[in-house]
Amino acid sequence: MRILGGRLITAEGQEFANGYVDFKDGVITAFGDIADAPETNDEVYDAKGGYIMPGFIDAHTHIGIYEQNVRWEGNDVNEMTDPVTPHLKAVDGIYPFDPSFADSVGCGVTSAVVGPGSANVIGGEMAFIKLVGDDISDMIVKAPCSMKMALGENPKSSYGLKQKAPQTRMASAAILRNALLKAKQYLEKKEAGKDPAYDEKCEALIPVIKGELMAHIHAHRCDDILTAIRVANEFGIRYTIIHATDGVRAARQLKEAGVIPVIGPVLSGSSKPETSNRSLKTAGILNAQGIEVALTTDHPVGPLQHLNVSAAVCVREGLDMDAAIRSITINAAKASGVEDRVGSIAVGKDADIVVWTKHPFDFLSKAEAVFVNGKRVK
Repeated sequence: MRILGGRLITAEGQEFANGYVDFKDGVITAFGDIADAPETNDEVYDAKGGYIMPGFIDAHTHIGIYEQNVRWEGNDVNEMTDPVTPHLKAVDGIYPFDPSFADSVGCGVTSAVVGPGSANVIGGEMAFIKLVGDDISDMIVKAPCSMKMALGENPKSSYGLKQKAPQTRMASAAILRNALLKAKQYLEKKEAGKDPAYDEKCEALIPVIKGELMAHIHAHRCDDILTAIRVANEFGIRYTIIHATDGVRAARQLKEAGVIPVIGPVLSGSSKPETSNRSLKTAGILNAQGIEVALTTDHPVGPLQHLNVSAAVCVREGLDMDAAIRSITINAAKASGVEDRVGSIAVGKDADIVVWTKHPFDFLSKAEAVFVNGKRVK
């Protein structure tokens, strides 16, 4: 199939005023200026002067695991019985018939990272999924794509108010260190052929210790961000910071770390003390200092279907336009290590493509056509 007749933005630095994209069997096969396109007998979709872009990606959500329009029945986001639960898998709690999936796809969001909440110091395995399907196993791009960890007020309030650890930031950091140390020692015994007694938590953390699986560490306040960096460096694990609300104060350390912080949610107010320094300018300030950023709606905290609006607001408040596009495409993919599959229009990548009536940061723009894995879903 071919999409043509619109401004093509690849999300990796290439833009064509009158572009085209070819795809077959769910994979992009060619793209560029329509003047250079080979002849085709395939089906053609005319973008009619709109914008042709990769499907948008949210780098951190709870869609389907914290369902829309439910009480406790559809809330499977936090297992608040143990602050260390790395063996839990988000895919076992995602309900693909949550109406938020269709809402989001209809607004040009084709993929998202879904994971446990931040009640636990270690919450469990996150999954990178497509937002179209009726069986979560078929929707997975990468699972696990990261390990959810959390510092700050959420673990403290979840357990401290019950007179259990962690009651303090010190305890949260100590619990995280202890879990990583146990996993490290467990791995060392296995590698030495000592065959330790099976430990499901240590087994789940082995890919983190080996650097094969990234940690997504929830941290709002500056001191929590720096604690996350410090502990991660102690164990040599790969990581990024989720939310980074107070990230401007830690800009130097974030830049030195070379991580892609996931900023947001943008379309919400400050709901607790640790987010009191929330600013719509954060993404723009960090990017201006040479830090690539991704964005999150933290769905359902903010509606995933309005991810493009989140990016537009950040542009209004100083984020570079191209950086804003990267923040909900290729950077979001890189933050979970799936940039080889999604996040930009490139030969060999999944044909997740959206045709917009206007630039997607224009409030009046609509996602006119949405393709996921090469199939039109809107």
